[in-house]
Amino acid sequence: MSVGLGSVLLLVAAACIVGVECYPNGQVTMACASMMPNHGQTASSNSPSPYAVTVDKTTFSPGDKIKVTLTSSATFMGFLIQARATTQLSGNPVGTFTLLNPSQSQLLNCGSTQGSAVSQTSPAQLRQIQVTWNAPKAAPSAVQFLVTVVQSFYVFWVKVPSQVASLTGASPQTPAPGMTVTPGSMLPAPFSAAGCGSTMSCLRYPVGCDPQSDPQCFYLSFASNGQAVQFQLSGPAPGYVSFALSLDQWMGNDDVYLCVQNGNLVEISAAYAKGRTYPEPASMPVLSNMAWRLSNGVVQCSFLRNISIPADQTRFNLNESYYIFIANGGADFGAISKHDLQPLVSNGLKSITGLPENFSGSRSSLLIKFHGALMLIAWLTMVTTGIIVARFFKAEWPSNTLFGQKVWFQVHRGLMTLTVLLSCIGFILPFIYRKGWSDDAGAHPYLGCIVLALAILQPVGATCRPHPNAPRRYIFNWLHFGGGITAQILAVATIFLGVQQQTLLLPTASSNGVLAGIICWAALTGLVLEVHRRGLIKFGRESPMYEAGSSSESKESLFKKLVLIGFLAGNMAFIITLLYLISCV
Repeated sequence: MSVGLGSVLLLVAAACIVGVECYPNGQVTMACASMMPNHGQTASSNSPSPYAVTVDKTTFSPGDKIKVTLTSSATFMGFLIQARATTQLSGNPVGTFTLLNPSQSQLLNCGSTQGSAVSQTSPAQLRQIQVTWNAPKAAPSAVQFLVTVVQSFYVFWVKVPSQVASLTGASPQTPAPGMTVTPGSMLPAPFSAAGCGSTMSCLRYPVGCDPQSDPQCFYLSFASNGQAVQFQLSGPAPGYVSFALSLDQWMGNDDVYLCVQNGNLVEISAAYAKGRTYPEPASMPVLSNMAWRLSNGVVQCSFLRNISIPADQTRFNLNESYYIFIANGGADFGAISKHDLQPLVSNGLKSITGLPENFSGSRSSLLIKFHGALMLIAWLTMVTTGIIVARFFKAEWPSNTLFGQKVWFQVHRGLMTLTVLLSCIGFILPFIYRKGWSDDAGAHPYLGCIVLALAILQPVGATCRPHPNAPRRYIFNWLHFGGGITAQILAVATIFLGVQQQTLLLPTASSNGVLAGIICWAALTGLVLEVHRRGLIKFGRESPMYEAGSSSESKESLFKKLVLIGFLAGNMAFIITLLYLISCV
């Protein structure tokens, strides 16, 4: 059955509760003809309606008034009421309505008749609506009041009928049946990954998990079934799991499939996502053989979808290759909210009808991984090493120069220059990934901007430094030292915030522990070298490290170099651990 885009407006209530783009004012005139909400599922008359439409009289004359009442044992959020001739229930509405409670209902113009339908004014939950129908002068021999009632975003009843009201002297007629949505049958058991790679293709996270035994397993399988594809989707979620087919690794212009918990049911539907916005329900039924299971916070669903659906241009041809996204999140009355975690994205294009295979995905973009890696190396290795060299190794290699400058200075300047370069590259990557500024990253991007500004100011200020013997050189020294330390402290805070970002999703306890280890290791190195610099650690003749034929000065130099080597070895061990954690997400 084909339905118009305007019928989405009938889903006002549930959609509005979670702040989606919707029409809470009930202006659903584009759904006048079909009275069918646009949800992508097949309507069925098998499920009894909890709603009843009654009239206060079953006979009327032209110009008479009939009170129509919609009542229910369950609340509803949206409705559309019309009167139609029993001989032409698919035709235009007849007569007009008068409102009894304008705060809950409003008149709509369906067809050429003003006030020929009634809908809700807001997404408030209701249990009863009453309106008055005014019989036209040229009244048909019998009319029936039809009501579409929306209980939740995907559960609704279409054209719930009233008793037939007959024109005085006409023969009584039988009411027409209404329609309702059923979400599919129950799955008898959890999905199993036994056929992954042999009879079906599977995307799983963590890699190799089995939804039959692991409740934390995110699982999507698909296999060709004649001219259709059988999909199975499973994952822990407070409201829904979904997957999407995409031409790229960015959200937007995606073919989306949703399994949404609504009470004790799971509603299965197709949709289309234009961008980072609420998915638009499919304009026609596209799924069949729907089944679902809900157990211990795990949502599972399966369905068939034809390989090609030419009538719906938003449904991708399954003979092609796509990136695959898996997302999960909360739902309220069947309307989904933003996903809780960064979507799992397949690591490459996958042919939906191709040979069965196991393939993997990641919740973090490669750009974000490189962003994190560059910033870690720049600010936790290069900056710290550069500061240690500048503070404690000025006396080393006194007669050696590198490109006309002392070795310690060239090492310090080289490391700081690389820090600025890597920071600039790393700074750009999230903007490329997000295609702009992120409003969901908290203080992390703001602190990052401050750190980059301070980092750039350091070499700019250094080009204007006075001669070492200039009387005001100390001003530069304090500004340079203060700016560098401030930038490093803010960088560390930014990194701690960064590892908790949804786009990276590192294990919080592990990553924070490794970061704390890096900072403590650097602090311990600086403390040992500072104590040594102040003469509290000596290696003269009285030291057990003293050996005949070696000077105390060479021993002091060796000690500092060993401390530096120890710092670099420990630092790299911590950094490699963090890089490994980043590579695994």
